[in-house]
Amino acid sequence: MNRPCENIRLFRQRLEPAKPLVALDVGSKTIGIAISDSTRSVASPLETIRRRTFTRDADCLLALFDARRVGGIIIGLPRMMDGSEGRRCQSTRAFARNLCRVTELPVSFWDERLSTVAAERSLIETGTSRKKRAQVIDRVAAAFILQPALDHIAYLEAQH
Repeated sequence: MNRPCENIRLFRQRLEPAKPLVALDVGSKTIGIAISDSTRSVASPLETIRRRTFTRDADCLLALFDARRVGGIIIGLPRMMDGSEGRRCQSTRAFARNLCRVTELPVSFWDERLSTVAAERSLIETGTSRKKRAQVIDRVAAAFILQPALDHIAYLEAQH
């Protein structure tokens, strides 16, 4: 049975080469999605899906993963500022466990503290209107989750 990898090193070992990774910013109402290029160098915001039921959310995600030939999934883990895990972490972990039941793709977590704050700041700095920010914030936050994970995976690969 597929399980989320708590350790990014184990996650990296399960990845197929030359396939992009996605990051999910799982919220209660939406899921922001970002994707990397096939070399896993650059994270780009992709889309935001409105949450419905897990089954419908998973069907939408699996179709996207298949269409984009995704090789692995990083899920933002919303830790508290002191590093502890609250209710949002518990629901994110439950989402990851359920997702692992419907896909064999490797799944791991990345600390997402302040990713939404960074995404908001970036959008403000680029002059994005408040209305447009509301539409894209989740996918941009997912890119802020994915990029450091990609950088860390590249660092691990350079060590081998």
